[in-house]
Amino acid sequence: MRNETRGTVELTLAMVLSGTLGVFVVESGASPFEVVFFRCLFGAVALGAYSLARGFFTGHGFTAKKLGLAALGGVFIVFNWVFLFEAYEATSISLATVVYHTQPFFLVLLGAVFMRERISGGKLGWLALAFVGLVLVSGVRPGDTASLAGLGFALAAAVLYALSTFVTKRITGVRPHLVALVQVLVGLPLLLPFADLSATAGLGAGWAWLAGLGLIHTGVMYVLMYAAYAKLPTAKIAVLAFTYPAVAMGVDWAVYGHHIGLVQALGVPLIVLASLKVTLAGSARTPVAAPAPRTAGHAPEASSPVATRAA
Repeated sequence: MRNETRGTVELTLAMVLSGTLGVFVVESGASPFEVVFFRCLFGAVALGAYSLARGFFTGHGFTAKKLGLAALGGVFIVFNWVFLFEAYEATSISLATVVYHTQPFFLVLLGAVFMRERISGGKLGWLALAFVGLVLVSGVRPGDTASLAGLGFALAAAVLYALSTFVTKRITGVRPHLVALVQVLVGLPLLLPFADLSATAGLGAGWAWLAGLGLIHTGVMYVLMYAAYAKLPTAKIAVLAFTYPAVAMGVDWAVYGHHIGLVQALGVPLIVLASLKVTLAGSARTPVAAPAPRTAGHAPEASSPVATRAA
């Protein structure tokens, strides 16, 4: 199998797995804080075991500054998960996932605010198009507080993801698996005051779903993505990233019968197209490394110019 073909298969599988994450969250029966806590716990076991087996801890490349940046990115990414999972409960997996894909626009705004990066007229146009798509896809009507809350949670998750990307892309010379490991480890003490662990005692089969979130969606999925990044060109990575929302919407319809309406469906391609254009424009200028769960690291095997938006 050719290198690029193998990378395509790996990233497609990773995005398909990401698209099933919402079902694991809902079926676990746990609250978002408990779900994220155990995702961090099982994810740390998976990533730690893989990194140990591959010898990544030798010559890890961390300095005090890089470790601090990884930890700060972990704070943002952990609460990003909490808000995203809250959005699943308040609205639907489909709506939350589409709104979550406004992340690149917040990253552009962060660059303008903190790095004084100029926003071109073209990017402003794509931002405006994405806003129109967001209005359409939200489908929120006056008095529809549940959908409005879900929209707010998904937007908050997107902002936190952008913040994590903004911080984590400044970490160089460290394998992404190790950056991701630091980030999920940070989540354990961070979430402990908020998680009611006693409430998980009666989950029963829910434990299998929680374990899957850590072992599959934070272990296997990361490894597949990092392996794929070095094999694929930027454009293909950006396009394949949208396998995730497509699968998420399909799974949401197949499992829960949720589907977006006609007007909402009109907004989806606007957000997807604008997001793709902004992502490609940003990667053409400078490499962007994504945080966990999509930490595009700077080791040769895992570097990526695109922040792939998987949950």
